[in-house]
Amino acid sequence: MNKVQDIVHPGDSVRILPGHVSHGRFERVLRAGHFAVTTEIAPPDSCDPEEVLKRARVFDGYVDAINATDGSGAHCHMSSLAVCAILTRFGYSPIIQISCRDRNRIAIQGDLLGAAALGVCNALSLTGDDVTAGDHPDAKPVFDLDSVSLLQTLKILRDEKRFLSGRPLESAPDLFLGSTINPFVPPVRNRVDQLAKKIEAGAQYIQSQYCFDIEMLKSFMKRAVDDGLTQNCFILIGVGVLASARTARWLRENVPGVHIPDIIISRLEGAEDQKTEGRNICVELMQQIKEIVGVSGIHVMAYRQEKYVAEVVRKSGVLAGRQPWAFNRLENDLRNK
Repeated sequence: MNKVQDIVHPGDSVRILPGHVSHGRFERVLRAGHFAVTTEIAPPDSCDPEEVLKRARVFDGYVDAINATDGSGAHCHMSSLAVCAILTRFGYSPIIQISCRDRNRIAIQGDLLGAAALGVCNALSLTGDDVTAGDHPDAKPVFDLDSVSLLQTLKILRDEKRFLSGRPLESAPDLFLGSTINPFVPPVRNRVDQLAKKIEAGAQYIQSQYCFDIEMLKSFMKRAVDDGLTQNCFILIGVGVLASARTARWLRENVPGVHIPDIIISRLEGAEDQKTEGRNICVELMQQIKEIVGVSGIHVMAYRQEKYVAEVVRKSGVLAGRQPWAFNRLENDLRNK
């Protein structure tokens, strides 16, 4: 047997089973019933691939997939497609984000075929932030599709093996399709209806906005479970590492849809070391979220605090002793011989 094939990373032994739509490790972990952990990296303001790898390696052994954001906050960075291609080349399991803000259906379909050709297995549909929020406020927004119609488009590409125009594909992309939801914008019933609409459109996994309110999450998840939505879709709840009470207030006041209760801010303000307390809060939330029926994983967001992701995942115990894939330099050297 080839030496490279003899090297098995933790998590690689999870088999592809009937019903899988991709060969990706992220889907395998979820379908095997493991509690999954995902995170994200902000693509660099650079064309240097090593910058991407530096950002990814801090997550080695602690996350199952890495989102590559797509012009998050309407700011320009290296493309999500390029970041995913780099990560895939080195064995990571990236999630390509597709924002409807910047491209029409022709460009989006082409990008997804290209991503699949490069080995990308996971896609996340987003409507996208308004351009006025970013550093190019005079840019022309597109919004040819929204997150729901984008999911429908990707499902048609994969399952019906055709473009939206009807023209057939010679080879269809094998993609695990996802989207986002915000359970923390009342009324909760509307958010559950929105979740149902996205699942019907093709979402197989969902990543939520930051969760800092466990009671609101429990209410949302109970309705989702009662409606049978978690039978056909994996729900990953977003958690965040707060650096300080000031950061928490800024997020609450400036990022649409972020709900942070006063009790969280008061706890940070009363702490001797606010950074440490922010990580403690994140750990506690992760532990509580794992116990909620219907939740399949967590999505850890730690903008400019990525170095703490491994710590909070380890301390939370949500992996229950399981070790996700980690970059192996020996395997990479063997592949390049």
